[in-house]
Amino acid sequence: MKFTFSTAPKIVFGPGTAKSITEHATRLGNKICLVTGRNPERVKWLIDDLYRISGSPLIITVNGEPDTDFISGCAEKARINGCDMVVAIGGGSVLDVGKALAALITNRGNIFDYLEVVGQGMPLNKKPVPLIVVPTTSGTGSEVTANAVLLSARHQVKISLRSTDMIPDIAIVDPELTTSMPPNVTAATGLDALTQLMEAFVSKFASPITSPLCREGMAHAAKALRAAFEDGKDIEARSSMSLASLFSGIALANAKLGAVHGFAAPLGGQFHAPHGAVCAALLPQVMHINVLAMQNREPENPAIAAYEETARILTGKSSATIDDGIEWVRELCADLQIPGLAALGITDSDFPGLAVKAARASSMKGNPIVLTEDELMKILQDSL
Repeated sequence: MKFTFSTAPKIVFGPGTAKSITEHATRLGNKICLVTGRNPERVKWLIDDLYRISGSPLIITVNGEPDTDFISGCAEKARINGCDMVVAIGGGSVLDVGKALAALITNRGNIFDYLEVVGQGMPLNKKPVPLIVVPTTSGTGSEVTANAVLLSARHQVKISLRSTDMIPDIAIVDPELTTSMPPNVTAATGLDALTQLMEAFVSKFASPITSPLCREGMAHAAKALRAAFEDGKDIEARSSMSLASLFSGIALANAKLGAVHGFAAPLGGQFHAPHGAVCAALLPQVMHINVLAMQNREPENPAIAAYEETARILTGKSSATIDDGIEWVRELCADLQIPGLAALGITDSDFPGLAVKAARASSMKGNPIVLTEDELMKILQDSL
């Protein structure tokens, strides 16, 4: 048994903890780069607090999916302004921008020198500037992961800038910040968290540290996601989903992911589809094909037992089978109004190219079995 484990040096969790952002930030740097969503007025309370304590921050707003050109330009702007730390508050894309900026402020090479798959994959040669991240959604777990997912427009794929040095110094997870999420965002991000927990749990790199986090996270998500979807102000449900998302990030950073996220990278890059919705559309089919492949080619694969345990956790029934687990996921996606891939503009003619890209994706490395091209195509077909 061999494994490594890395996570954020400090995690601050609970309702109201966002009030401590400025206190932590002023201990880590002098000139702050603040990364927010498209409307910084939503965090005016934080901007005013930072201004009062440490002077005017450099504010960078993120509109939609961040791409490589945007990140490179922001990093140069942060350097010119003398920023020596980053605070990122927002959804997964905002946090990814924050992580990438913290890394590129000190690492001044071309961004493609460091990117996976489409770049050179070179290691960072300098530590990033200090970084505090504060999620306002509960899905990506980006607050504790070692990578930033970026769009390479020229390659039509989402890829990662990755290093354990990119794990944020402080993750402040305040469930109160998630209560304004509309139902469709709650559904998509929540299903992303659930997918990450499930994929890390059956991953070939699962460990005695990550698996208990996945079990606990799946149990929280199974009980809370529908409640958070139906009543966004339910702070108990929001807290459970924030915890599930946090655990999913810790787990995937150490145990990796699988075929769902292997597909999500090229699908998101080519069709600009919402990440969580893509994961949800694929999840039941990936579960089904993975299990069939293992039963046919690797019947002793321990991931079969992990899928069986997943079904028991999700359904709350000690007698649940893998098929029960798959049906539970399908019913959840229907209840949360998740469309199939066809609604995202994907057709049969896209399958061959998507299958090739998915097979090469870094997220595919943790899948419990290597899937054939036919199996990858079958997943797409059944997900339409």
